[in-house]
Amino acid sequence: ADAWSRYVVYGGMPIAVLEPDEQERETYLKGLFNAVYRADIVERFDIENIEALDQLVKELASAVGSLTNPNKLANTLNTVSHAGISDKTVKRYLDALEDAFIFSKAERYDVKGKRYFDYPMKFYATDVGLRNALLNFRQIEETHLMENIIYNELAMRGYSVDVGAVRVVE
Repeated sequence: ADAWSRYVVYGGMPIAVLEPDEQERETYLKGLFNAVYRADIVERFDIENIEALDQLVKELASAVGSLTNPNKLANTLNTVSHAGISDKTVKRYLDALEDAFIFSKAERYDVKGKRYFDYPMKFYATDVGLRNALLNFRQIEETHLMENIIYNELAMRGYSVDVGAVRVVE
């Protein structure tokens, strides 16, 4: 139970796993996104609106496992933080975050119609510790994080993971 509890909070980044001091673990994870990932994404994808990127990352981290789409995310960013961002730009940022292995996307599949929907989809953090650090370790909801961890485990084992709903007619 202790290993699970630690993993749900700190994830699997090697230094975060091996660091005995809780404060050092948190400091490392908080700095990791800005020092490594964000810098890489901004440079490789020529991202100009860094504040919007940061807000998008926090929104995705906060809502792991929730159905969403670029238009909905753009509306949220524009309403909450006045980001002035279009859904096309959000889509480009989402692609960059996937390419950098910060988030991965699960597409929605209609079991009855046997086809994929373009939207909505779910996003999962590739490391829950990094996700928690992005939210300052404030939203540790075990059920959402368990869904995220199970998604990651299935994807790592080579499964193609989709999301969807099976309608039950009563």
